Amino acid sequence: MTHLFKKITCTALTTVTLTVAASAHLNSPVIAQNRGSTADILNAHNKYRKEVGVPPLTWSNTLANNAQQWANYLASQGGNLQHSQNTGQGENLWAGTAGYFSYTQMVDSWGSEKQYFVNGTFPNVSSTGNWYDVGHYTQIIWRKTTQVGCGIARGGGNDILVCRYSPPGNYMGQKVY
Repeated sequence: MTHLFKKITCTALTTVTLTVAASAHLNSPVIAQNRGSTADILNAHNKYRKEVGVPPLTWSNTLANNAQQWANYLASQGGNLQHSQNTGQGENLWAGTAGYFSYTQMVDSWGSEKQYFVNGTFPNVSSTGNWYDVGHYTQIIWRKTTQVGCGIARGGGNDILVCRYSPPGNYMGQKVY
Protein backbone atom coordinates (compact mmCIF):
# COMPACT_ATOMS: atom_id res chain seq x y z
CA MET A 1 0.00 0.00 0.00
CA THR A 2 1.62 3.24 -1.09
CA HIS A 3 0.20 5.31 1.74
CA LEU A 4 2.34 3.41 4.23
CA PHE A 5 5.40 5.03 2.70
CA LYS A 6 4.15 8.58 2.92
CA LYS A 7 5.68 10.80 5.53
CA ILE A 8 3.55 12.34 8.24
CA THR A 9 4.79 14.37 11.16
CA CYS A 10 2.86 15.85 14.04
CA THR A 11 3.88 17.74 17.11
CA ALA A 12 1.84 17.66 20.29
CA LEU A 13 2.78 20.81 22.15
CA THR A 14 -0.04 23.33 22.33
CA THR A 15 0.30 26.99 23.23
CA VAL A 16 -1.73 27.81 26.34
CA THR A 17 -2.06 31.60 26.57
CA LEU A 18 -5.59 33.04 26.33
CA THR A 19 -6.81 35.44 23.64
CA VAL A 20 -10.12 35.65 21.86
CA ALA A 21 -10.18 36.39 18.15
CA ALA A 22 -13.04 37.81 16.12
CA SER A 23 -15.36 35.38 14.39
CA ALA A 24 -15.41 35.19 10.61
CA HIS A 25 -16.86 33.30 7.66
CA LEU A 26 -16.09 29.99 6.01
CA ASN A 27 -14.94 31.47 2.72
CA SER A 28 -11.40 32.18 3.86
CA PRO A 29 -8.94 33.00 1.08
CA VAL A 30 -6.20 31.18 3.00
CA ILE A 31 -7.17 27.60 2.12
CA ALA A 32 -7.27 27.55 -1.67
CA GLN A 33 -5.70 24.30 -2.84
CA ASN A 34 -7.70 21.49 -4.43
CA ARG A 35 -7.64 19.06 -1.53
CA GLY A 36 -10.56 20.50 0.36
CA SER A 37 -11.94 23.67 1.80
CA THR A 38 -12.30 25.52 5.06
CA ALA A 39 -15.60 23.69 5.51
CA ASP A 40 -13.75 20.35 5.27
CA ILE A 41 -11.30 21.39 7.97
CA LEU A 42 -14.06 22.75 10.18
CA ASN A 43 -16.24 19.66 9.70
CA ALA A 44 -13.32 17.37 10.52
CA HIS A 45 -12.75 19.24 13.79
CA ASN A 46 -16.44 19.30 14.67
CA LYS A 47 -16.84 15.57 14.03
CA TYR A 48 -14.59 14.92 17.05
CA ARG A 49 -16.30 17.57 19.16
CA LYS A 50 -19.71 16.07 18.41
CA GLU A 51 -18.50 12.63 19.51
CA VAL A 52 -17.84 13.97 23.02
CA GLY A 53 -20.84 16.31 23.17
CA VAL A 54 -19.15 19.71 23.03
CA PRO A 55 -20.42 22.61 20.88
CA PRO A 56 -19.02 22.99 17.36
CA LEU A 57 -16.19 25.35 16.53
CA THR A 58 -16.67 28.30 14.19
CA TRP A 59 -14.16 29.41 11.56
CA SER A 60 -12.08 32.53 12.23
CA ASN A 61 -10.35 34.29 9.35
CA THR A 62 -8.20 36.12 11.90
CA LEU A 63 -6.90 32.81 13.26
CA ALA A 64 -6.56 31.48 9.70
CA ASN A 65 -4.44 34.47 8.67
CA ASN A 66 -2.23 34.04 11.74
CA ALA A 67 -1.91 30.31 11.00
CA GLN A 68 -1.06 31.02 7.36
CA GLN A 69 1.73 33.40 8.35
CA TRP A 70 3.26 30.74 10.61
CA ALA A 71 2.83 28.00 7.97
CA ASN A 72 4.61 30.24 5.45
CA TYR A 73 7.44 30.83 7.92
CA LEU A 74 7.84 27.10 8.64
CA ALA A 75 7.88 26.37 4.90
CA SER A 76 10.57 29.03 4.38
CA GLN A 77 12.66 27.27 7.03
CA GLY A 78 12.58 23.94 5.20
CA GLY A 79 9.38 22.55 6.68
CA ASN A 80 10.63 21.67 10.16
CA LEU A 81 7.80 21.89 12.70
CA GLN A 82 8.17 24.23 15.63
CA HIS A 83 5.53 26.04 17.63
CA SER A 84 5.15 29.78 17.56
CA GLN A 85 6.12 31.15 20.96
CA ASN A 86 3.93 34.23 21.42
CA THR A 87 0.61 33.61 19.75
CA GLY A 88 -1.79 33.60 22.71
CA GLN A 89 -3.64 30.94 20.72
CA GLY A 90 -3.78 27.16 20.78
CA GLU A 91 -1.85 25.60 17.93
CA ASN A 92 -1.72 22.21 16.21
CA LEU A 93 0.95 21.49 13.62
CA TRP A 94 1.01 18.79 10.95
CA ALA A 95 3.38 17.92 8.09
CA GLY A 96 3.20 15.21 5.46
CA THR A 97 4.22 14.37 1.91
CA ALA A 98 3.32 17.30 -0.35
CA GLY A 99 0.09 16.86 -2.29
CA TYR A 100 -0.80 13.48 -0.84
CA PHE A 101 -3.17 14.17 2.06
CA SER A 102 -6.60 15.82 2.10
CA TYR A 103 -7.43 18.38 4.78
CA THR A 104 -9.72 15.85 6.41
CA GLN A 105 -6.89 13.29 6.58
CA MET A 106 -4.62 15.90 8.14
CA VAL A 107 -7.12 16.68 10.91
CA ASP A 108 -7.94 12.99 11.30
CA SER A 109 -4.28 12.31 12.11
CA TRP A 110 -4.76 14.50 15.20
CA GLY A 111 -8.12 12.91 15.90
CA SER A 112 -6.56 9.44 15.87
CA GLU A 113 -4.99 10.32 19.22
CA LYS A 114 -8.41 9.74 20.80
CA GLN A 115 -7.47 6.05 21.14
CA TYR A 116 -5.19 7.09 24.03
CA PHE A 117 -7.48 9.74 25.52
CA VAL A 118 -8.81 9.37 29.05
CA ASN A 119 -11.27 12.05 30.16
CA GLY A 120 -9.78 13.70 33.19
CA THR A 121 -8.08 16.79 34.49
CA PHE A 122 -5.28 18.01 32.26
CA PRO A 123 -2.49 16.76 32.06
CA ASN A 124 -3.85 13.40 33.30
CA VAL A 125 -5.68 12.69 30.05
CA SER A 126 -3.75 9.87 28.39
CA SER A 127 -3.77 6.11 28.90
CA THR A 128 -0.03 6.20 28.12
CA GLY A 129 0.63 8.57 31.01
CA ASN A 130 1.96 11.23 28.62
CA TRP A 131 -0.38 14.06 27.61
CA TYR A 132 1.77 14.72 24.53
CA ASP A 133 0.24 11.56 23.06
CA VAL A 134 -3.20 13.23 22.99
CA GLY A 135 -2.35 16.95 22.90
CA HIS A 136 -3.66 17.60 19.38
CA TYR A 137 -6.87 15.75 20.10
CA THR A 138 -7.48 17.49 23.43
CA GLN A 139 -7.03 20.88 21.75
CA ILE A 140 -9.64 19.92 19.15
CA ILE A 141 -12.21 18.80 21.75
CA TRP A 142 -11.39 21.39 24.47
CA ARG A 143 -14.82 22.62 25.59
CA LYS A 144 -13.83 26.26 26.11
CA THR A 145 -12.33 26.55 22.62
CA THR A 146 -14.86 28.14 20.26
CA GLN A 147 -12.93 29.10 17.12
CA VAL A 148 -10.43 27.61 14.70
CA GLY A 149 -8.55 28.92 11.68
CA CYS A 150 -5.93 27.10 9.62
CA GLY A 151 -3.31 27.78 6.97
CA ILE A 152 -1.22 25.53 4.75
CA ALA A 153 2.12 25.97 3.02
CA ARG A 154 4.66 23.76 1.26
CA GLY A 155 8.30 23.42 2.25
CA GLY A 156 10.97 20.74 2.38
CA GLY A 157 8.83 18.39 0.27
CA ASN A 158 5.97 18.55 2.78
CA ASP A 159 2.65 20.25 3.14
CA ILE A 160 2.51 22.01 6.49
CA LEU A 161 -0.85 22.57 8.16
CA VAL A 162 -1.09 25.01 11.05
CA CYS A 163 -4.37 25.33 12.94
CA ARG A 164 -4.89 28.00 15.57
CA TYR A 165 -7.54 27.88 18.31
CA SER A 166 -9.22 30.45 20.50
CA PRO A 167 -9.52 30.36 23.39
CA PRO A 168 -6.65 27.88 23.59
CA GLY A 169 -6.94 24.56 25.39
CA ASN A 170 -4.67 22.19 27.28
CA TYR A 171 -4.61 24.17 30.52
CA MET A 172 -3.04 22.42 33.49
CA GLY A 173 -5.59 21.57 36.18
CA GLN A 174 -8.65 21.97 33.94
CA LYS A 175 -11.09 19.40 32.57
CA VAL A 176 -11.01 18.88 28.81
CA TYR A 177 -14.83 18.97 28.62
